[in-house]
Amino acid sequence: MREFLLGYGYLAMFYVMAVTVIYFLIFGLSIRHTLPLKRGFQYNSIKKLSGSEHVPPVSLLVPAYNEELTIKENVRSLLALNYPEYEVIVVNDGSQDDTFQVMVKEFQLKKVSSIVSDAIQTSKVRGIYHNPEYPQLYFIDKENGGKADALNAGINLSHYPLISTIDADSLLEKDALTRIARVYMENPKDTVAVGGNVRIVNSCTVEDGIVKHVTFPKKLLPALQNVEYIKAFLGGRIGWSAVNGLIIVSGAFGVFQKEKVIAVGGYRGGYPGEDMNIVIKLHRYCLENKIPYRVAFCPDAVCWTQAPDSYRILSSQRKRWGRGNLKNMVEEGFAMVFRPRYKVFGMLTLPYNILFETLNPYFRISGMLAILAYWMLNMTEWKTIVVFGLVNFLSCFILSLGALYIEETAFSRYPKLSDLNKMLFYSFLMFIGYRQIGVLWRLMGHIDFFRNNNTWGTMVRTNFNK
Repeated sequence: MREFLLGYGYLAMFYVMAVTVIYFLIFGLSIRHTLPLKRGFQYNSIKKLSGSEHVPPVSLLVPAYNEELTIKENVRSLLALNYPEYEVIVVNDGSQDDTFQVMVKEFQLKKVSSIVSDAIQTSKVRGIYHNPEYPQLYFIDKENGGKADALNAGINLSHYPLISTIDADSLLEKDALTRIARVYMENPKDTVAVGGNVRIVNSCTVEDGIVKHVTFPKKLLPALQNVEYIKAFLGGRIGWSAVNGLIIVSGAFGVFQKEKVIAVGGYRGGYPGEDMNIVIKLHRYCLENKIPYRVAFCPDAVCWTQAPDSYRILSSQRKRWGRGNLKNMVEEGFAMVFRPRYKVFGMLTLPYNILFETLNPYFRISGMLAILAYWMLNMTEWKTIVVFGLVNFLSCFILSLGALYIEETAFSRYPKLSDLNKMLFYSFLMFIGYRQIGVLWRLMGHIDFFRNNNTWGTMVRTNFNK
Protein backbone atom coordinates (compact mmCIF):
# COMPACT_ATOMS: atom_id res chain seq x y z
CA MET A 1 0.00 0.00 0.00
CA ARG A 2 2.78 2.43 0.88
CA GLU A 3 4.59 1.75 -2.41
CA PHE A 4 1.36 2.25 -4.34
CA LEU A 5 0.63 5.52 -2.56
CA LEU A 6 4.20 6.71 -3.12
CA GLY A 7 3.93 5.97 -6.84
CA TYR A 8 0.60 7.72 -7.00
CA GLY A 9 2.12 10.71 -5.24
CA TYR A 10 4.75 11.08 -7.96
CA LEU A 11 2.08 10.73 -10.65
CA ALA A 12 -0.10 13.36 -8.97
CA MET A 13 2.87 15.71 -8.62
CA PHE A 14 3.69 15.50 -12.34
CA TYR A 15 -0.01 15.86 -13.20
CA VAL A 16 -0.32 19.08 -11.19
CA MET A 17 2.95 20.43 -12.60
CA ALA A 18 1.89 19.67 -16.17
CA VAL A 19 -1.54 21.28 -15.91
CA THR A 20 -0.07 24.32 -14.16
CA VAL A 21 2.58 24.81 -16.86
CA ILE A 22 -0.01 24.54 -19.65
CA TYR A 23 -2.37 26.91 -17.82
CA PHE A 24 0.35 29.54 -17.55
CA LEU A 25 1.49 29.08 -21.17
CA ILE A 26 -2.07 29.58 -22.43
CA PHE A 27 -2.50 32.54 -20.10
CA GLY A 28 0.74 34.05 -21.42
CA LEU A 29 -0.61 33.77 -24.96
CA SER A 30 -3.85 35.40 -23.81
CA ILE A 31 -1.93 38.35 -22.36
CA ARG A 32 0.17 38.70 -25.50
CA HIS A 33 -2.83 38.72 -27.82
CA THR A 34 -4.74 41.13 -25.61
CA LEU A 35 -2.13 43.89 -26.01
CA PRO A 36 -3.52 45.12 -29.37
CA LEU A 37 -6.94 45.46 -27.73
CA LYS A 38 -5.39 47.31 -24.81
CA ARG A 39 -3.74 49.77 -27.17
CA GLY A 40 -6.97 50.24 -29.09
CA PHE A 41 -5.56 49.14 -32.46
CA GLN A 42 -8.55 46.99 -33.37
CA TYR A 43 -11.31 49.40 -32.33
CA ASN A 44 -10.69 51.99 -35.03
CA SER A 45 -12.34 50.12 -37.90
CA ILE A 46 -15.55 49.04 -36.11
CA LYS A 47 -17.58 52.16 -36.91
CA LYS A 48 -16.47 52.06 -40.55
CA LEU A 49 -17.29 48.35 -40.87
CA SER A 50 -20.79 48.74 -39.42
CA GLY A 51 -21.89 50.58 -42.56
CA SER A 52 -19.65 48.86 -45.09
CA GLU A 53 -21.05 46.90 -48.01
CA HIS A 54 -18.02 44.61 -47.82
CA VAL A 55 -19.07 43.09 -44.50
CA PRO A 56 -20.38 39.55 -45.14
CA PRO A 57 -24.12 38.97 -44.58
CA VAL A 58 -25.01 36.67 -41.68
CA SER A 59 -27.97 34.47 -40.73
CA LEU A 60 -28.60 34.57 -36.98
CA LEU A 61 -30.11 31.32 -35.70
CA VAL A 62 -32.02 31.42 -32.40
CA PRO A 63 -33.20 28.01 -31.11
CA ALA A 64 -36.04 28.48 -28.65
CA TYR A 65 -37.67 26.02 -26.28
CA ASN A 66 -39.95 27.41 -23.55
CA GLU A 67 -38.48 30.91 -23.86
CA GLU A 68 -41.62 33.01 -23.45
CA LEU A 69 -40.01 35.23 -20.78
CA THR A 70 -36.89 36.20 -22.74
CA ILE A 71 -37.60 35.69 -26.45
CA LYS A 72 -39.14 39.13 -27.05
CA GLU A 73 -36.17 41.02 -25.59
CA ASN A 74 -33.75 38.71 -27.37
CA VAL A 75 -35.28 39.27 -30.81
CA ARG A 76 -35.58 43.02 -30.22
CA SER A 77 -31.88 43.19 -29.42
CA LEU A 78 -31.00 41.25 -32.57
CA LEU A 79 -33.15 43.46 -34.80
CA ALA A 80 -31.34 46.52 -33.41
CA LEU A 81 -27.81 45.42 -34.30
CA ASN A 82 -25.49 47.83 -36.10
CA TYR A 83 -24.84 45.57 -39.08
CA PRO A 84 -25.48 46.15 -42.80
CA GLU A 85 -27.08 42.88 -43.91
CA TYR A 86 -28.35 40.03 -41.77
CA GLU A 87 -31.43 37.99 -40.96
CA VAL A 88 -32.82 36.61 -37.70
CA ILE A 89 -34.27 33.09 -37.79
CA VAL A 90 -36.02 32.07 -34.58
CA VAL A 91 -36.77 28.35 -34.34
CA ASN A 92 -39.53 27.31 -31.94
CA ASP A 93 -38.57 23.73 -31.07
CA GLY A 94 -41.97 22.46 -29.97
CA SER A 95 -42.19 24.73 -26.91
CA GLN A 96 -44.80 23.81 -24.31
CA ASP A 97 -45.24 27.37 -23.07
CA ASP A 98 -46.36 30.52 -24.93
CA THR A 99 -43.18 31.08 -26.96
CA PHE A 100 -45.10 30.65 -30.22
CA GLN A 101 -47.93 32.99 -29.19
CA VAL A 102 -45.52 35.65 -27.87
CA MET A 103 -43.57 35.74 -31.14
CA VAL A 104 -46.62 35.80 -33.40
CA LYS A 105 -48.36 38.51 -31.36
CA GLU A 106 -45.32 40.71 -30.75
CA PHE A 107 -44.20 40.82 -34.39
CA GLN A 108 -47.60 40.25 -36.09
CA LEU A 109 -46.28 37.22 -37.94
CA LYS A 110 -48.21 35.37 -40.65
CA LYS A 111 -47.65 31.89 -42.04
CA VAL A 112 -45.89 32.01 -45.43
CA SER A 113 -44.61 29.67 -48.10
CA SER A 114 -40.85 29.62 -48.34
CA ILE A 115 -38.16 27.63 -50.11
CA VAL A 116 -36.37 25.48 -47.56
CA SER A 117 -33.27 23.41 -48.23
CA ASP A 118 -33.19 19.74 -47.27
CA ALA A 119 -29.42 19.73 -46.78
CA ILE A 120 -29.84 18.45 -43.21
CA GLN A 121 -32.62 16.18 -41.99
CA THR A 122 -34.70 17.62 -39.13
CA SER A 123 -37.91 16.99 -37.26
CA LYS A 124 -41.11 18.07 -39.03
CA VAL A 125 -41.47 21.82 -39.65
CA ARG A 126 -45.07 22.85 -38.96
CA GLY A 127 -44.82 26.31 -40.48
CA ILE A 128 -42.69 29.32 -41.38
CA TYR A 129 -43.85 32.79 -40.34
CA HIS A 130 -42.90 36.26 -41.56
CA ASN A 131 -44.03 39.88 -41.54
CA PRO A 132 -42.87 42.29 -44.31
CA GLU A 133 -42.68 45.03 -41.68
CA TYR A 134 -39.79 43.05 -40.18
CA PRO A 135 -38.06 41.90 -43.37
CA GLN A 136 -35.06 40.52 -41.46
CA LEU A 137 -37.12 38.26 -39.20
CA TYR A 138 -38.22 34.68 -39.89
CA PHE A 139 -39.93 32.35 -37.44
CA ILE A 140 -39.91 28.56 -37.77
CA ASP A 141 -42.39 26.46 -35.80
CA LYS A 142 -41.40 22.79 -35.64
CA GLU A 143 -41.87 19.63 -33.65
CA ASN A 144 -39.50 19.10 -30.74
CA GLY A 145 -36.18 17.62 -31.76
CA GLY A 146 -33.65 19.26 -29.45
CA LYS A 147 -31.37 22.26 -29.75
CA ALA A 148 -29.15 20.72 -32.45
CA ASP A 149 -32.20 19.85 -34.55
CA ALA A 150 -33.53 23.40 -34.19
CA LEU A 151 -30.20 24.83 -35.36
CA ASN A 152 -30.23 22.49 -38.36
CA ALA A 153 -33.74 23.66 -39.26
CA GLY A 154 -32.48 27.23 -39.14
CA ILE A 155 -29.56 26.34 -41.39
CA ASN A 156 -31.95 24.84 -43.95
CA LEU A 157 -33.92 28.11 -44.15
CA SER A 158 -30.94 30.47 -43.95
CA HIS A 159 -30.09 32.59 -47.00
CA TYR A 160 -26.52 33.70 -46.25
CA PRO A 161 -23.09 31.97 -46.34
CA LEU A 162 -22.35 32.71 -42.68
CA ILE A 163 -24.52 31.48 -39.81
CA SER A 164 -24.44 32.66 -36.23
CA THR A 165 -25.90 30.78 -33.27
CA ILE A 166 -27.51 32.82 -30.48
CA ASP A 167 -29.15 31.43 -27.35
CA ALA A 168 -32.67 32.69 -26.71
CA ASP A 169 -31.74 33.78 -23.17
CA SER A 170 -28.93 35.98 -24.47
CA LEU A 171 -28.52 39.53 -25.77
CA LEU A 172 -25.94 40.80 -28.25
CA GLU A 173 -24.34 44.20 -27.93
CA LYS A 174 -25.15 46.39 -30.93
CA ASP A 175 -21.67 46.14 -32.44
CA ALA A 176 -21.02 42.51 -31.44
CA LEU A 177 -21.67 41.10 -34.89
CA THR A 178 -19.49 43.77 -36.50
CA ARG A 179 -16.61 42.96 -34.16
CA ILE A 180 -16.84 39.24 -34.82
CA ALA A 181 -17.07 39.92 -38.56
CA ARG A 182 -13.83 41.92 -38.33
CA VAL A 183 -12.03 38.83 -37.06
CA TYR A 184 -13.58 36.74 -39.83
CA MET A 185 -12.58 39.26 -42.50
CA GLU A 186 -8.92 39.05 -41.46
CA ASN A 187 -8.84 35.71 -43.29
CA PRO A 188 -12.31 34.93 -44.70
CA LYS A 189 -11.22 31.95 -46.76
CA ASP A 190 -9.66 30.01 -43.89
CA THR A 191 -11.77 31.13 -40.92
CA VAL A 192 -14.39 28.41 -40.41
CA ALA A 193 -15.62 29.61 -37.02
CA VAL A 194 -15.32 32.58 -34.66
CA GLY A 195 -16.53 32.54 -31.06
CA GLY A 196 -17.76 35.55 -29.14
CA ASN A 197 -17.29 36.49 -25.50
CA VAL A 198 -20.10 35.53 -23.11
CA ARG A 199 -20.81 37.72 -20.09
CA ILE A 200 -23.33 37.44 -17.24
CA VAL A 201 -26.38 39.71 -17.55
CA ASN A 202 -27.82 38.99 -14.08
CA SER A 203 -28.46 42.25 -12.13
CA CYS A 204 -27.80 44.39 -15.23
CA THR A 205 -30.46 46.83 -16.45
CA VAL A 206 -31.98 45.81 -19.80
CA GLU A 207 -34.20 48.10 -21.89
CA ASP A 208 -35.64 47.11 -25.29
CA GLY A 209 -33.19 44.24 -25.58
CA ILE A 210 -30.14 46.41 -24.82
CA VAL A 211 -27.95 46.22 -21.72
CA LYS A 212 -28.11 49.84 -20.53
CA HIS A 213 -26.34 49.58 -17.20
CA VAL A 214 -23.72 46.95 -16.34
CA THR A 215 -23.73 45.78 -12.74
CA PHE A 216 -21.83 42.99 -11.07
CA PRO A 217 -24.29 40.20 -10.11
CA LYS A 218 -25.83 40.64 -6.67
CA LYS A 219 -26.57 36.98 -5.98
CA LEU A 220 -23.91 34.49 -4.92
CA LEU A 221 -24.06 31.89 -7.69
CA PRO A 222 -24.20 34.35 -10.64
CA ALA A 223 -21.32 36.29 -9.05
CA LEU A 224 -19.18 33.15 -8.85
CA GLN A 225 -20.07 32.26 -12.43
CA ASN A 226 -19.14 35.79 -13.52
CA VAL A 227 -15.51 35.50 -12.40
CA GLU A 228 -15.47 31.91 -13.67
CA TYR A 229 -16.53 33.07 -17.15
CA ILE A 230 -13.94 35.87 -17.14
CA LYS A 231 -11.19 33.38 -16.36
CA ALA A 232 -12.37 30.85 -18.95
CA PHE A 233 -12.94 33.27 -21.83
CA LEU A 234 -10.25 35.90 -21.29
CA GLY A 235 -7.60 33.79 -19.59
CA GLY A 236 -8.14 30.68 -21.69
CA ARG A 237 -9.87 31.01 -25.03
CA ILE A 238 -7.78 33.93 -26.25
CA GLY A 239 -4.67 31.78 -25.75
CA TRP A 240 -6.11 28.62 -27.31
CA SER A 241 -7.28 30.67 -30.30
CA ALA A 242 -3.72 31.92 -30.80
CA VAL A 243 -2.49 28.35 -31.45
CA ASN A 244 -5.63 27.33 -33.39
CA GLY A 245 -6.53 24.92 -30.61
CA LEU A 246 -10.01 26.04 -29.58
CA ILE A 247 -12.20 23.04 -28.80
CA ILE A 248 -15.44 24.93 -28.27
CA VAL A 249 -17.27 27.94 -29.65
CA SER A 250 -19.97 28.78 -27.15
CA GLY A 251 -23.47 28.00 -28.32
CA ALA A 252 -24.52 31.35 -26.86
CA PHE A 253 -22.71 33.26 -29.63
CA GLY A 254 -20.58 32.05 -32.52
CA VAL A 255 -20.24 32.52 -36.28
CA PHE A 256 -19.59 29.67 -38.74
CA GLN A 257 -19.12 29.07 -42.45
CA LYS A 258 -22.42 27.44 -43.41
CA GLU A 259 -20.81 25.41 -46.20
CA LYS A 260 -18.41 23.75 -43.75
CA VAL A 261 -21.14 23.08 -41.17
CA ILE A 262 -23.25 21.32 -43.80
CA ALA A 263 -20.18 19.40 -45.01
CA VAL A 264 -19.74 17.82 -41.57
CA GLY A 265 -23.44 16.91 -41.35
CA GLY A 266 -24.65 19.87 -39.30
CA TYR A 267 -25.21 19.82 -35.59
CA ARG A 268 -25.45 16.39 -34.01
CA GLY A 269 -28.51 15.83 -31.89
CA GLY A 270 -29.26 13.32 -29.21
CA TYR A 271 -27.12 14.74 -26.43
CA PRO A 272 -25.88 18.02 -24.93
CA GLY A 273 -22.52 19.39 -26.01
CA GLU A 274 -23.51 20.22 -29.58
CA ASP A 275 -21.37 23.38 -29.49
CA MET A 276 -18.23 21.38 -28.72
CA ASN A 277 -19.22 18.61 -31.12
CA ILE A 278 -19.50 20.90 -34.16
CA VAL A 279 -16.08 22.45 -33.52
CA ILE A 280 -14.40 19.04 -33.12
CA LYS A 281 -15.97 17.93 -36.41
CA LEU A 282 -14.79 21.10 -38.18
CA HIS A 283 -11.22 20.56 -36.96
CA ARG A 284 -11.26 16.94 -38.11
CA TYR A 285 -12.87 17.69 -41.49
CA CYS A 286 -10.37 20.41 -42.38
CA LEU A 287 -7.33 18.46 -41.15
CA GLU A 288 -8.31 15.21 -42.87
CA ASN A 289 -8.98 17.02 -46.14
CA LYS A 290 -5.86 19.21 -45.77
CA ILE A 291 -7.92 22.40 -45.90
CA PRO A 292 -6.18 25.47 -44.39
CA TYR A 293 -8.39 26.72 -41.59
CA ARG A 294 -8.63 28.47 -38.25
CA VAL A 295 -11.11 28.57 -35.38
CA ALA A 296 -10.83 32.01 -33.80
CA PHE A 297 -12.07 33.86 -30.72
CA CYS A 298 -13.15 37.50 -30.55
CA PRO A 299 -13.08 38.74 -26.92
CA ASP A 300 -14.61 42.14 -27.66
CA ALA A 301 -17.72 40.72 -29.40
CA VAL A 302 -19.98 40.48 -26.35
CA CYS A 303 -23.05 38.37 -25.73
CA TRP A 304 -24.87 38.82 -22.42
CA THR A 305 -26.50 35.68 -21.05
CA GLN A 306 -28.51 34.67 -18.01
CA ALA A 307 -26.61 32.60 -15.47
CA PRO A 308 -28.45 30.09 -13.27
CA ASP A 309 -29.14 31.66 -9.87
CA SER A 310 -30.23 28.54 -8.00
CA TYR A 311 -28.28 25.46 -6.94
CA ARG A 312 -30.73 23.09 -8.66
CA ILE A 313 -30.52 24.76 -12.06
CA LEU A 314 -26.76 25.31 -11.92
CA SER A 315 -26.08 21.72 -10.92
CA SER A 316 -28.29 20.51 -13.79
CA GLN A 317 -26.39 22.71 -16.24
CA ARG A 318 -22.95 21.59 -15.06
CA LYS A 319 -23.90 17.91 -15.04
CA ARG A 320 -25.09 18.38 -18.62
CA TRP A 321 -21.78 20.02 -19.56
CA GLY A 322 -19.82 17.17 -17.95
CA ARG A 323 -21.92 14.59 -19.76
CA GLY A 324 -21.51 16.35 -23.09
CA ASN A 325 -17.74 16.67 -22.65
CA LEU A 326 -17.30 12.97 -21.89
CA LYS A 327 -19.56 11.89 -24.76
CA ASN A 328 -17.66 14.08 -27.22
CA MET A 329 -14.32 12.69 -26.08
CA VAL A 330 -15.51 9.08 -26.29
CA GLU A 331 -17.25 9.39 -29.64
CA GLU A 332 -15.12 12.04 -31.37
CA GLY A 333 -11.94 12.90 -29.49
CA PHE A 334 -10.15 9.65 -28.63
CA ALA A 335 -9.68 8.72 -32.31
CA MET A 336 -7.60 11.87 -32.90
CA VAL A 337 -5.45 11.93 -29.76
CA PHE A 338 -1.66 11.96 -30.29
CA ARG A 339 -2.00 11.53 -34.05
CA PRO A 340 0.34 13.95 -35.89
CA ARG A 341 -2.07 14.40 -38.81
CA TYR A 342 -4.35 16.34 -36.44
CA LYS A 343 -1.55 18.78 -35.54
CA VAL A 344 -2.08 21.06 -32.54
CA PHE A 345 -5.65 19.88 -32.05
CA GLY A 346 -4.71 16.21 -31.82
CA MET A 347 -1.33 16.61 -30.13
CA LEU A 348 -2.20 19.27 -27.53
CA THR A 349 -5.86 20.34 -27.33
CA LEU A 350 -7.47 16.92 -27.08
CA PRO A 351 -4.87 15.38 -24.72
CA TYR A 352 -5.20 18.45 -22.50
CA ASN A 353 -8.98 18.25 -22.52
CA ILE A 354 -9.05 14.53 -21.77
CA LEU A 355 -6.41 14.57 -19.03
CA PHE A 356 -7.16 17.88 -17.35
CA GLU A 357 -10.87 18.42 -18.04
CA THR A 358 -12.61 15.09 -18.67
CA LEU A 359 -10.57 13.03 -16.17
CA ASN A 360 -10.11 15.90 -13.72
CA PRO A 361 -12.79 14.70 -11.25
CA TYR A 362 -11.12 11.32 -10.87
CA PHE A 363 -7.68 12.82 -10.23
CA ARG A 364 -9.09 15.32 -7.73
CA ILE A 365 -11.15 12.81 -5.78
CA SER A 366 -8.41 10.15 -5.77
CA GLY A 367 -5.90 12.84 -4.81
CA MET A 368 -7.96 13.82 -1.77
CA LEU A 369 -8.23 10.17 -0.75
CA ALA A 370 -4.47 9.70 -1.22
CA ILE A 371 -3.70 12.73 0.97
CA LEU A 372 -5.97 11.29 3.66
CA ALA A 373 -4.13 7.95 3.41
CA TYR A 374 -0.72 9.65 3.63
CA TRP A 375 -1.80 11.30 6.85
CA MET A 376 -3.33 8.15 8.36
CA LEU A 377 -0.23 6.05 7.53
CA ASN A 378 2.17 8.73 8.78
CA MET A 379 3.72 9.07 5.31
CA THR A 380 3.78 12.85 5.48
CA GLU A 381 3.37 15.73 7.88
CA TRP A 382 0.35 17.98 7.92
CA LYS A 383 2.65 20.94 7.19
CA THR A 384 3.62 19.37 3.86
CA ILE A 385 -0.04 18.90 2.95
CA VAL A 386 -0.82 22.51 3.85
CA VAL A 387 2.11 23.83 1.79
CA PHE A 388 1.08 21.72 -1.20
CA GLY A 389 -2.49 22.99 -0.91
CA LEU A 390 -1.38 26.61 -0.64
CA VAL A 391 0.90 26.35 -3.68
CA ASN A 392 -1.93 24.83 -5.71
CA PHE A 393 -4.36 27.51 -4.53
CA LEU A 394 -1.96 30.39 -5.22
CA SER A 395 -1.18 29.20 -8.76
CA CYS A 396 -4.90 29.02 -9.57
CA PHE A 397 -5.63 32.32 -7.86
CA ILE A 398 -2.84 34.05 -9.82
CA LEU A 399 -4.47 32.88 -13.04
CA SER A 400 -7.79 34.31 -11.88
CA LEU A 401 -6.10 37.62 -11.06
CA GLY A 402 -4.47 37.58 -14.47
CA ALA A 403 -7.87 37.21 -16.14
CA LEU A 404 -9.13 40.17 -14.10
CA TYR A 405 -6.07 42.13 -15.25
CA ILE A 406 -7.02 41.44 -18.87
CA GLU A 407 -10.60 42.46 -18.09
CA GLU A 408 -9.65 45.75 -16.46
CA THR A 409 -6.92 46.83 -18.88
CA ALA A 410 -8.51 45.80 -22.18
CA PHE A 411 -12.28 45.95 -21.59
CA SER A 412 -13.19 47.48 -18.20
CA ARG A 413 -16.87 46.56 -18.36
CA TYR A 414 -17.17 47.10 -14.60
CA PRO A 415 -15.90 50.66 -14.01
CA LYS A 416 -16.87 50.90 -10.33
CA LEU A 417 -14.14 50.25 -7.78
CA SER A 418 -16.69 48.34 -5.73
CA ASP A 419 -17.25 45.95 -8.64
CA LEU A 420 -13.51 45.32 -8.94
CA ASN A 421 -13.37 44.58 -5.22
CA LYS A 422 -16.25 42.14 -5.62
CA MET A 423 -14.49 40.38 -8.50
CA LEU A 424 -11.36 40.00 -6.36
CA PHE A 425 -13.40 38.67 -3.46
CA TYR A 426 -15.36 36.15 -5.53
CA SER A 427 -12.18 35.08 -7.37
CA PHE A 428 -10.92 34.03 -3.94
CA LEU A 429 -14.24 32.64 -2.74
CA MET A 430 -14.72 30.34 -5.73
CA PHE A 431 -11.86 28.14 -4.47
CA ILE A 432 -13.66 27.55 -1.17
CA GLY A 433 -16.39 25.07 -1.97
CA TYR A 434 -17.55 26.16 -5.42
CA ARG A 435 -14.81 24.44 -7.41
CA GLN A 436 -15.07 21.33 -5.23
CA ILE A 437 -18.82 21.10 -5.85
CA GLY A 438 -18.09 21.58 -9.55
CA VAL A 439 -15.96 18.43 -9.49
CA LEU A 440 -18.89 16.54 -8.00
CA TRP A 441 -21.29 17.89 -10.64
CA ARG A 442 -18.95 16.80 -13.42
CA LEU A 443 -18.65 13.33 -11.92
CA MET A 444 -22.44 13.08 -11.67
CA GLY A 445 -22.62 14.09 -15.32
CA HIS A 446 -20.33 11.17 -16.15
CA ILE A 447 -22.62 8.85 -14.21
CA ASP A 448 -25.55 10.14 -16.31
CA PHE A 449 -23.51 9.37 -19.43
CA PHE A 450 -22.90 5.77 -18.39
CA ARG A 451 -26.60 5.47 -17.52
CA ASN A 452 -27.39 6.71 -21.06
CA ASN A 453 -29.30 9.69 -19.69
CA ASN A 454 -29.56 12.16 -22.59
CA THR A 455 -32.15 14.52 -21.12
CA TRP A 456 -31.47 18.26 -21.17
CA GLY A 457 -32.11 18.73 -17.46
CA THR A 458 -33.73 21.53 -15.47
CA MET A 459 -33.63 25.09 -16.83
CA VAL A 460 -35.91 27.94 -15.75
CA ARG A 461 -35.89 31.36 -17.42
CA THR A 462 -36.64 34.70 -15.75
CA ASN A 463 -37.16 38.20 -17.06
CA PHE A 464 -33.86 39.97 -17.78
CA ASN A 465 -34.38 42.69 -15.17
CA LYS A 466 -35.09 40.33 -12.30
